[in-house]
Amino acid sequence: MIRLVLAEDQAMVLGAFARLLSLEDDLEVVATAVDGPAALAAVREHDPDVLVTDVEMPGATGLEVAAALQGGRTRLVIVTTFARSGYLRRAMDAGVTGYVLKDAPVDRLVDTIRRVHAGERVIDPALAVAAWDTADPMTDRERDVLRLAADGLPNSEIAATLFLAEGTVRNYLSTAITKLGVRNRIEAARVARDRGWL
Repeated sequence: MIRLVLAEDQAMVLGAFARLLSLEDDLEVVATAVDGPAALAAVREHDPDVLVTDVEMPGATGLEVAAALQGGRTRLVIVTTFARSGYLRRAMDAGVTGYVLKDAPVDRLVDTIRRVHAGERVIDPALAVAAWDTADPMTDRERDVLRLAADGLPNSEIAATLFLAEGTVRNYLSTAITKLGVRNRIEAARVARDRGWL
């Protein structure tokens, strides 16, 4: 029996995944979670074989959850609507061993879970090629600053939130804008999100 924890912030999607996967004789859903912190807690409590998680969730993204669990026994499968090379590359760097798009047939997800549990890495080939062709130029700190800027926070609040000097925040934003080849923080956030880097 392959024991699963499912993490998805949309209740209807989470319920559908749980029901569909529970129909398989060799899959058991031992817990579900609606945000990143709950997913981490469920994995620590239930020690599942596989965590199936969305990318975008409140509290912590699926990629942040993957990074926190990296090196542990639980294998990770990302199920997302985002076919963005930046997400895939970051997922691979965080130790994710399966990446499935939500518009794929459920049989593909079931097959991915079984193969990942068996020790394989399962990633859509077209996405894998795109991930290696487009490297993410931003550092984690630039990403943190740009994410808060995209939420509309002024530099002073970004600085307070991240425990940085306001001048340091300006420098990170300026560097991100330059790397992305755009004119301002709004364009930088849009480009970074479109490419899956934010």
